[in-house]
Amino acid sequence: MKKLIFVLLALSIVFGGTVFAAEKELKIFIWSEYMDEENMPKDFEKATGIKVRLDLYESNEDMMAKLQAGGVSQYDLIVPSDYIMPSLINLKLIQALDHSKIPNLKNLGTKFQQTTFDPGNKYSVGYQWGTVGLMYRKDRIKAEDAKSWAIVFDPKKDPGPFALIDSVREMMGIALLYLGYDFNSIVPKELKAASDLLVQTKKRQSCLGFKGGVGGKNDVVAGAASAAIVYNGDAIQAIAEDPEKLGFVVPKEGSEVWLDSMCIPAKAPNPDNAHKWINWILDPKVNASLSNYNHFATPNDAAKPYLNKEDLANPGVWPPPEVMETLFFTKDLGKDNRIMDEAWTRAKSH
Repeated sequence: MKKLIFVLLALSIVFGGTVFAAEKELKIFIWSEYMDEENMPKDFEKATGIKVRLDLYESNEDMMAKLQAGGVSQYDLIVPSDYIMPSLINLKLIQALDHSKIPNLKNLGTKFQQTTFDPGNKYSVGYQWGTVGLMYRKDRIKAEDAKSWAIVFDPKKDPGPFALIDSVREMMGIALLYLGYDFNSIVPKELKAASDLLVQTKKRQSCLGFKGGVGGKNDVVAGAASAAIVYNGDAIQAIAEDPEKLGFVVPKEGSEVWLDSMCIPAKAPNPDNAHKWINWILDPKVNASLSNYNHFATPNDAAKPYLNKEDLANPGVWPPPEVMETLFFTKDLGKDNRIMDEAWTRAKSH
């Protein structure tokens, strides 16, 4: 009997310890280089005692596929973009938030509390917002030439090695705008024209193909590319290290403005810890440190007094009104996503 009691006690300690460890953990699935991956998790653990584990992705589509393959019960927090939010909600891949556990929600700007895809922040809380544009090497491309997407799409203006962005809606939308069409077009002939343009562009000797925004940025920094289509914060972060040689612009034809949000998967093992993370990120000083690190704009109005003054004055981070007029949110296309995906598949495979 004593031996049995000892074994049961030992098992309770082992399994109890495992449960306790799991309860003090937060597993986040997030874009790469989207926070200070070394220090921010440590700061959260210091503040709450909860250990953070990160898994990284490079596209919304990769993230969603992982969720549907079982990740919905493995991760506590994800950071999807606006256009994929309706699919996450309709497929019941994310859960409603408990606002009583997020008192700092009040710090969000009004327009970010009433988004079209999630009015009232039932499922999501804004994380960062920004644009997609052209990062280029000033020692190879004139600033004036970088102001049009022709630098990428017109063979006569070939900039040398360049990378397209490996993200369906951003890349298709930019091609559509260059051709004079709606960023969110679902007109078959317009989508075919955009797909044809990408196929022709991809086949040029100087095109390095489709790359994630971070990969394209790294190629420009290393000099392996003269230009790449990237997310603005990735570019601004690199430019801060070498402003003489690197530049970023949203070309005149326009591009995407996006909002990424924090959400909790439907079967998250530690939803309480996820709520604590969301509330912590919404603290004005924590949120400002996030934006000051990754150089994206914040939806958190209360954080603005603590932001780098250089970023607030940088049109690459906070676009002026004339640039904002050329930017478009990516809309969920519902059943018409199929024809967009078909056009993209053709662009990638031909």
